[in-house]
Amino acid sequence: MSAPSTKPIRKAVFPVAGMGTRFLPATKAIPKEMLPIVDRPLIQYAVEEAYAAGIREMIFVTGRHKRAIEDHFDTAFELEHELEQANKHKMLEMVRSVKPADMQCIFVRQPQALGLGHAICCAEALVGDEFFAVLLADDLMVGAKPILQQMVEVHERTGGSVLATQDVPKAHTFRYGILDVKGNKEQTAQIYGMVEKPDPEEAPSTLAVAGRYILSPSVFGKIRTQPRGAGGEIQLTDGIAALLSEEGVYSHRYDGRRYDCGSKEGYIQATIDMALERDDLKDAAKAHLDKIYNK
Repeated sequence: MSAPSTKPIRKAVFPVAGMGTRFLPATKAIPKEMLPIVDRPLIQYAVEEAYAAGIREMIFVTGRHKRAIEDHFDTAFELEHELEQANKHKMLEMVRSVKPADMQCIFVRQPQALGLGHAICCAEALVGDEFFAVLLADDLMVGAKPILQQMVEVHERTGGSVLATQDVPKAHTFRYGILDVKGNKEQTAQIYGMVEKPDPEEAPSTLAVAGRYILSPSVFGKIRTQPRGAGGEIQLTDGIAALLSEEGVYSHRYDGRRYDCGSKEGYIQATIDMALERDDLKDAAKAHLDKIYNK
């Protein structure tokens, strides 16, 4: 086990350059990360999760047609003035809370869509030589304790990189990065091997990587030295796998729920569940669902 970390995780990277083709035509003009779950875009859920874990520097790796994300986290002077003049103070507070005063947002461009590993490397100069978090906004993850906060606590105990993980059906291993933890069933376990999207018969386990990471800065060098992996892309998984023989990397089976909002099914599920958890919406949502199922 690595020596426990004494430095807090200060920076989070959000790879948001993808085209979102599974949600066309909606994503023809709107970034997929700006699609709303009830009344908050997906990217805001991810940023709020990072903020709740104590992170204050948010790094967005963007691409063309992603200006809406930058605008969302910018100050909207005209809107704020209009709300203030109309005495809509609750709405004004909500708009201002999108970017708290102590939170910094930095945007860097991924010039080519060469894979998740390449996107992470675009943030290297901003991350520097410290451990950092990566959050994939497509994965909406919720728990009584924020998922990333759980992982920060594991990092503080172990001093190593930490991957959020979940058990998946064996038939679905081809959709995920799959880990070898040598049969360890504990919630937190050291990782000894990993492979990107293996066929079920070749998968070392059914323990899959979800969309949250805490990574050593050494991962940048490892990513750069790997050949292109699955799909001809520069894979983050391959870079992490190269770390395993040199540094401690740990799986954490998170406590909570994950919605794959990169799929229409997951997006619908998240919208329904988030509405049912809102005091101002749950009664109307329940009534509508009851009406549908009691026809």
